[in-house]
Amino acid sequence: MELQMTGTNIELTSPVRHYIERKLGKLSRHFPNLIEARVEVAEEKTKSPLQHYLVRVTVNSGGAGFHGEARGEDLFTAVDRVSATMVRQLENYKGKLYQRGRVNSAAENETSVEITGAAPAPEVVKVKRFNIKPMSLIEAADQMELLGHNFYLFYNADTEEVNLLYRRNDGNYGLIEPELG
Repeated sequence: MELQMTGTNIELTSPVRHYIERKLGKLSRHFPNLIEARVEVAEEKTKSPLQHYLVRVTVNSGGAGFHGEARGEDLFTAVDRVSATMVRQLENYKGKLYQRGRVNSAAENETSVEITGAAPAPEVVKVKRFNIKPMSLIEAADQMELLGHNFYLFYNADTEEVNLLYRRNDGNYGLIEPELG
């Protein structure tokens, strides 16, 4: 696994680099297909003395990416916390792959399924077709509310294009207007 380290407002000394390499090098034990890891270390001026150091780790395994972030009163504590977070994420992902392999093997009459680092690509299992009529944005919002959905695909009569209206987490609406590029 290739390890890239950067520091913001802090100099990464040799002992610090060695500690990070040692802690994050153990991630390969949990998931051997890791390709690269980027580590960003920052010292920030925060009100809480327990959160002065921030460590972000992004790991790429070819098919899946993992991200962890932790704060601590000293750099080594933050590295320990983010390392534990990454181990937990990798173990969860490995468990999901294992479960998929077990489900697939049972469905294929006990044929062995090799579990690789990349998850199988999702399949389209259902195609839904429906007629759309030109309508205004207000009519589309009313239709979406009437159906009880979080999104609504419609032909916008004002712009003469297909648009997607969706409900945002804050309760307002968002509109996606596709452009060919």
